[in-house]
Amino acid sequence: MSDWTSYGRIDTDGTVYVKTAEGERVVGSWQAGSPEEGLAHFARRFADLVTEVDLIETRLGSGVADPIQATASIRRLRASLAEAHAVGDFDGLAARLDKLAEVADERAAEARAAREAARAEAIARKTALVEEAEQIANESTAWKASGDRLRAILDEWRTIRGIDKKADGELWKRYAAARDAFTRRRGAHFATLDAARKEAQAAKEALVTEAESLADSTDWTATANRLKELMGEWKAAPRAARDVEQKLWERFRAAQDAYFSRRSEAFAARDAEQRESMQQRQELVAAAEALDIDADPRAAQQALRGILSKWQSTGRVRREAAAPLERRLRAVEDKVKAAMETAWRRTEPSDNPLLVQMREQVAEAEERLERARAAGDAKRIAEAEDALTSKRQVLDLAERST
Repeated sequence: MSDWTSYGRIDTDGTVYVKTAEGERVVGSWQAGSPEEGLAHFARRFADLVTEVDLIETRLGSGVADPIQATASIRRLRASLAEAHAVGDFDGLAARLDKLAEVADERAAEARAAREAARAEAIARKTALVEEAEQIANESTAWKASGDRLRAILDEWRTIRGIDKKADGELWKRYAAARDAFTRRRGAHFATLDAARKEAQAAKEALVTEAESLADSTDWTATANRLKELMGEWKAAPRAARDVEQKLWERFRAAQDAYFSRRSEAFAARDAEQRESMQQRQELVAAAEALDIDADPRAAQQALRGILSKWQSTGRVRREAAAPLERRLRAVEDKVKAAMETAWRRTEPSDNPLLVQMREQVAEAEERLERARAAGDAKRIAEAEDALTSKRQVLDLAERST
């Protein structure tokens, strides 16, 4: 709407008034141009208020906004209308805000009700979990299944939100007490069973444990000697119960077999890996030496970076075999570096990034001066002229230096 006179006016002394159902009130002063320009200026301020109301209305209608926060924003805006320095349909905007306030209050009430319902549901869910945990703690003898279920209850517990701290703390104390009671009962049960077994199998269990701890060792010579010693100690140790003895023996032999199998595989893999790594490095060096550095130094540099990245990912190679390849690769790196330095020195002055940036800054300063002149603001015009002169001097000096 371009005719703002229906909502405001500017007096001959520059005082700006807005018209409302309650009468006129002063919203500012205008001395920078015509009354029409002044009304348009204050109308834009009003448009900013309308935009803020539109945003709240849109977010509230789409369900994105928090109704409680939206209510606070609406009340703040509504209260600010009485002193807003703008020209526009304040009566219509106030009516919109009043209607939005009613909608926001309704949504806030719905949100509070939903949170309360969610809280009640969350408490009910956690209460059911607590009661199940207490039943397990008092009655269950299925130790593994019950232990797994208590952990599953804890995982589910952590997904439940929306309970106040006090209620949640009381339910947690009950769950923790049930879990601890089950753990004590289970521990006492297995302690009784273990007491009868440990004495007979203690010596060979220690041998098995050490053998298993050595199964993953890569200290090939020392570990092989220690496993032979453990075999002698096994034969000298007393026998345990038949079923226990058999299981321990199977573990002991499995640990030995795993170690010696790994040692054989490691020796074979090491030799194969070094052969493959050597071939990969030879191919990478050949690819580097084949680069056409003189034709396109930048492309050669990019390609060399890829080759170096692949070089780092190759496996181990004997030092005496790798050294000649490394020297050849370094020679290619030196050539690329020299070519890039030469190409940089041949860069045209007009392509200099710094000069390009300075020219852009001069163009921006010229545009700001034109805008200042169009607005008729003497202060802005002076500042823009000073800035443009300074930037042109810097550009001229840089161009002459280049």
